This record gives sequence, structure tokens and C-alpha cells, in this order.
Amino acid sequence: MTNQGYYLPGLYVREGSIPVPLDWAGSEPGVWRAEDHSGQAVIRCFYRVVCAPEHIHDDLPLLVYLQGGPGSGAPRPLNATADGWMAEALRNFRIVLPDQRGTGRSNAIDGSTMASLGEPRAQADYLKHFLADSIIRDFEHLRRTVFAGRPWVTLGQSFGGFLTMAYLSNFPEGIAAAFTTGGVPHIPADAYELYSHTFTKMAQRSQIFYQRYPGDQDRVAAIADRLAQGDVVLPGGDPLSVERLQTLGADLGKSGGFERLHWLLDTAFLDGDGSLPASGASSSRATLSQAFLEGLRAATAVTPLYWPLQEFIYADGDCEPLRWAAQRVRDARPEFDTAARPLMFTGEAIFPWMFEQESALRPFGPAVSLLMEEGSWGHLYDPDRLADNQVPLQAAVYADDLYVPSELQLDTLSRVGHAHAWVTNEFEHDGLHGDRVFAHLYRLALERGDLEGLFPARG
Repeated sequence: MTNQGYYLPGLYVREGSIPVPLDWAGSEPGVWRAEDHSGQAVIRCFYRVVCAPEHIHDDLPLLVYLQGGPGSGAPRPLNATADGWMAEALRNFRIVLPDQRGTGRSNAIDGSTMASLGEPRAQADYLKHFLADSIIRDFEHLRRTVFAGRPWVTLGQSFGGFLTMAYLSNFPEGIAAAFTTGGVPHIPADAYELYSHTFTKMAQRSQIFYQRYPGDQDRVAAIADRLAQGDVVLPGGDPLSVERLQTLGADLGKSGGFERLHWLLDTAFLDGDGSLPASGASSSRATLSQAFLEGLRAATAVTPLYWPLQEFIYADGDCEPLRWAAQRVRDARPEFDTAARPLMFTGEAIFPWMFEQESALRPFGPAVSLLMEEGSWGHLYDPDRLADNQVPLQAAVYADDLYVPSELQLDTLSRVGHAHAWVTNEFEHDGLHGDRVFAHLYRLALERGDLEGLFPARG
């Protein structure tokens, strides 16, 4: 850790990084040292530690935040109260915010990285080292080396819950207690099964959206008809297809997502007062506003590593090749066809066209295509160890979760020892970022005695 800290409003921050092997095969976290492995590819694991200024010298327990994603760096907090869970956790914990490998300042990957690796096979082999099996080893190495092996509390949001289950399967001794929010994977993992659930939920969510904003059904159809002409281009030069329009549905599972989509569609047409163009031949040539095009570009843009890794988070050990599981599910659902009306929105899923149409993803395309045929991956989950789990696990399961179906989460939790589920329909998938979810989970764990011995005696 660096010696010099700095302050943000309501926060004291220290940061540092440690070397970790690109490939953990044959190495043990806490034992591996870069100097003992000359010639081995080494990357960096960057992290920040934040606490309230009044707690700088206090001996607080550690809480490590396992970021959602995949392919997303740890939060960059603006202040102590900007994110609901952090405001609550700062009362009792010192928070560790590690950037998962390939993100943030931990050897971040983008299209230029892919180009530097040369052939698609080398690119694919490289990307395989940036999934959960490697991430949890980085974090366990961080715990054992920088934090003297002190067990920490984990808080896993979304994909962070997948990391939690992998962590409990491999290094349960490193975790004093675990919290997950909207992120318990189905075990055994099956991408096709997952997307079969989420496409059904997206069809339902699309219909609910149109029921709430009935005028938007015709508006979306008119936009799709215009895009079908094939000549609309987004700011930055990417083509805007009907398929990309449909991906706006990925926001419908988050707080305020319905409203954001409605107001984006409100800006679509430029002429007059922006009303829906009259039907007829001229409507297919209606002018789409630059404000709408820029808003759509921003709404569908993600971190460079998010889509390339998305489907592979469901690959565990030796398994059937994924072969574009989401696309296969979509192909079996004619209501998601680009010509169908009302036009259905799609959710959190990758499709082959993304790596052809989107310039930020194009460099990943050949490698991702190779990985879709892979049948051997890092081993993530140990059902026997999870059944015998002794680490208290408190999960927030959102009944209407659009991304990680609650029925699959609850099935997994029913087979995990010392697991407790709080099922609620009050929140969307991003409920953690409000001021109630973590506070409630923390109180449940505290009252159950799951955090006993974590805090020094007072008084």
C-alpha cells in the first residue's frame, strides 16, 4: 500500500497494487512471489482502502466489495454518502475496493490490448485468465499478503455474488461473513437455462413497459421501421440497427429504467413537435434527432470487457461449449424477431452481431468466437463444500430480478449451508445503491449472531 493517503468528502483513501500471476495454475495465493517466477507473465491487482476520517486509526473489520459486471472496475466514490451501501458500511468497516483484473487500474483491457496480442488464439487464451477463478485468487492473495491473512467480510453485488460463491467454494477460510445482493448464480451453471428464464422475463417486462406508456409501442415501431432502412449511423460511426435498439431493454431491470427509456424515446423524432410521424412511405424516412442518437449510444455503451466476458461467467469446469447461448434462445423465440410488433426489448445478453457492428467490440470478435467453442474452463463451484459451508451468508434476492432470476438464486441457496435469503419485491437489481438494502442485511446478520466476534468489545 502506498504511504500517502488523501481525502475525499467524508472519506480517507489509501491505495496500492500488488503483482499477481496472469495464470494461477500451479500457484497458491499468499505463497506465490513474482521474484521466484522469472519469465512468468505478471499483471497488477490495484486496490483502494477507504474509511471515514474519524476511523483512520481505529481497528475496524475489513469489508471487501466484489463489484458487479463482469469487466467493471471498483467504484470511484465521490463522497461518503453518494452510494447507499457505502454510507452504511463506513459506520463499522474499513472498505477494500479492488479493481478486478482487466478493469480499472488492474491491467485494464480494451480493443488496443487485443490488437497487441496478435492472433485470435492468443487473444482467446489471454481472456480466459480474466474470469472468476482468477479474480478470487487475486483477492485471496491480496488478503493474505497486504492484510496479514485477516478474514474479511465480502459484499458481492450481481456478478460479485458469483465471485462470492466461487470464493466460498475455494477459500472459505478467508471470509468471516458474506453478503450478496441480486447475485447468486445457479449451480450447476447453465447459460442456456439462464437465458431461457431471462428472455421470458424480458418479454413480460417489455409488455409492462408498453402498458405503462402505451404511446411508446407505436413510437418504437416507427423507430424500428426507420432503422430497417439500414442507413442510420450513431455518433462515432457505428451503424444503428434494430437489434441495437432492442438492447435498450437492458436498463428495464434497474431503478428508473422504465422512465429513462420513455424519455429517451420522447426525443426520437426531430420534425415539428417531435410527434410520431404519420404512417405511410414518408414515415420510413423520418429524421431521428441527434439527441436521441447520442442518448441511445450512451445508453447501450458499456465498459470494453463487459460484453466479451458476459456469457463466459456461466462456464464452469468441463462443460458443453456455450455456442452463443443467448442467441440460440433468441432464435427459438419469434417474438424477439426484429420484424415482430410490438418490438420486444432484449436484456443482459451478448449476440454475434455486436462484435460486427460495434467498433469498441470488433477487436474482441475473433477471440470471443473461439471461446464460444471452448469446453474446458476454470473450476468455480464446489457443491459439496457449499453444502457444508460454515460461513454465514446473507443474500438479498429480488423477486422480480431481470438479470439473475430469483427462482434460480433460491434453488442454489437451498443447497448452501448457513445461507439465509431475504426475498423482497421492493427493489430492482441495483437496490444495493439505495440506503436500505445493505442496512437491512447487516441488521439481519447482526441479530442472528453471524457477526459475533467481528468487532472488538466496547465499553
